[in-house]
Amino acid sequence: MKLAIMQPYLFPYIGYYQLVAASDLFIFYDDVNYIKGGWINRNRLIISGAVKYFTMPLGNASSFSSIMDIEVSDSTRDRKKILDSIKFSYSKTPYFSDVFPLVEKIISTNEKNLSKIAQESVTSICKLLEISTQFAVSSQRYTNNDLSSVDRVLDICKVENAETYINLPGGSSLYDKELFLSKNVKLDFVKPNIFPYPQTISDFQPGLSIIDIMMNVGIEKTKDMVMGIPG
Repeated sequence: MKLAIMQPYLFPYIGYYQLVAASDLFIFYDDVNYIKGGWINRNRLIISGAVKYFTMPLGNASSFSSIMDIEVSDSTRDRKKILDSIKFSYSKTPYFSDVFPLVEKIISTNEKNLSKIAQESVTSICKLLEISTQFAVSSQRYTNNDLSSVDRVLDICKVENAETYINLPGGSSLYDKELFLSKNVKLDFVKPNIFPYPQTISDFQPGLSIIDIMMNVGIEKTKDMVMGIPG
């Protein structure tokens, strides 16, 4: 069994979904500290011809709070502003009508918990892309957050009987393959495949939110790209 662990991100880039697709069980790591300026409540799109962030406004954001304890703002005005900017910038893309309703549903949700919103942005896209990976949430499944980061990952692998732990290349400096092997776990890394595809601007901008890919190439080609097949 292949296991992956990541914080819940808001409509993350394609590499995140490639990691999900490569795993049998994907753990949303929500009982670790919220990181200001990270990807948990924001991502990037091409807005008005330039790469810009869209950000879910927060009601209580502290780097000393766990992700699972962060709430979003009640401001419907701020959420409408996000949706209006996406609609203005992407309404002429070929697959806007296929994708925007899902984005609108998640951005305009009545849910206040940021982690749940971010999780939904991942799982709903995975469902659309027919990714069959199972999901779990660390705060609901484990009682080991007193352990250090590496020891906790290894403990989760033990609990789940995982044979392989997979991560994105950014984690290569954090983990020791020999240590994992000593615990009968193979450590592997999934290098994201980010293929060029048509966008609303001429100079290709890689690593944008999955929304950008789906709006421009559609669900079927996005499926292929998540599986490492050029769009």
